[in-house]
Amino acid sequence: MTVVVFVSTLLGAMAIGLPIAFALLVTGIALMVYLNNFDAQIIAQNLFTGADSFPLMAVPFFMLAGELMNAGGLSRRIVEAAMAWVGHWRGGLGYVAIIASVIMASLSGSAVADTAAIAALLIPMMRKANYNIPRSAGLISAGGVIAPIIPPSIGLVLYGVSGNVSIRQLFLAGIVPGILMGIALMATWWTVAHRDQVATTPKASWAKRRKRVIDGFWAFLLPVVIIGGLKLGVFTPTEAAVVAAVYALFVGLFIYRELKIADLYQVFLSAAKTTSVVMFLAATAVVSAWLITIANVPAEVGRLLEPFMDNKITLMFVIMVLVVIIGTALDFVPTILILTPVLVPVIKMAGIDPVYFGVLFIMNNAIGLITPPVGTVLNVAAGVARVPLGSVIRGVTPFLLAEIAVLFLLVLFPELVTVPLQYLR
Repeated sequence: MTVVVFVSTLLGAMAIGLPIAFALLVTGIALMVYLNNFDAQIIAQNLFTGADSFPLMAVPFFMLAGELMNAGGLSRRIVEAAMAWVGHWRGGLGYVAIIASVIMASLSGSAVADTAAIAALLIPMMRKANYNIPRSAGLISAGGVIAPIIPPSIGLVLYGVSGNVSIRQLFLAGIVPGILMGIALMATWWTVAHRDQVATTPKASWAKRRKRVIDGFWAFLLPVVIIGGLKLGVFTPTEAAVVAAVYALFVGLFIYRELKIADLYQVFLSAAKTTSVVMFLAATAVVSAWLITIANVPAEVGRLLEPFMDNKITLMFVIMVLVVIIGTALDFVPTILILTPVLVPVIKMAGIDPVYFGVLFIMNNAIGLITPPVGTVLNVAAGVARVPLGSVIRGVTPFLLAEIAVLFLLVLFPELVTVPLQYLR
């Protein structure tokens, strides 16, 4: 019955137009009333506890790092370097978008920020080269959702905090799946580009290629610093976020000199606005998570999934299908914060590694960013490209299917995540 109260209250609050954060609060209060345990002081304490988290400090700093990289010229140099090396291939700008997405994913961890930056840089070039713009916007959207998977990832931080799972292990486990998504997009784009006879561009000289790589050296160095520091235990994921932000600030101000002191107010304000939404969501989710535990909702969900508990692959398949469906209606952060405290105890009971599950769960939620009708990243790409959302939905379809195929490949072969992790630990 508690599952019914939880789901019906949450959906009802969303149906009347309450923002997700307040819907989570209402759901927590409804569970308290149902359990005859209402106490306003407990709500206040859990709200404070939800925001008072050292690992969650990584979220504002990674968001700030993303803003600083876009304003400081790091993102543009990554795109230019990729353009010099693969821009002459058939559909070369599409490959540039994928390569830039993978590299930028290792810098900021924000799908929306990466998609906006890459679309703003490449869509005008694609339009000039007579590319199919809705298809191109769809590709850039699909590339953008690699950001929450490859470290540093805001989604993995939220999952790690909510599920009490090692964020460092999650970061290292996300590297190979993120690269596999990039490879799948390249294979799909190769098919599309050859079928549509997408135009080619002149090949860059070796001198220009060298110049672009040297010019982008400081941008390419950041993921090496972050991942290397995590691997060697030099800093924690939260400290890595601070390193990323300070590094991007220093490079933008003093090396590339594209970031001006006068720009900092707007950059910090933009990062603060986005951070405030995520942190308030995280705080309100703790209220619901506490009540979910008290009401023993995971045990009820476990009983519902009991027919699948004996087969890990079947259980993972069922959960992933459910999350895909939920992702079409619910945004990235709320889905993580709502489902993590429910599902993590279930997968632990089934003997599934929570690190492995976390990577696939975040990948699934990231894919939800390009599934209609919500599809936040789709809306960003459509807005930057100035094309109707419906056209971008049709354009993203082959790339969406490719990423879902990678997701279920990892369900069938967990070793693709767990074996590389053993060497990266």
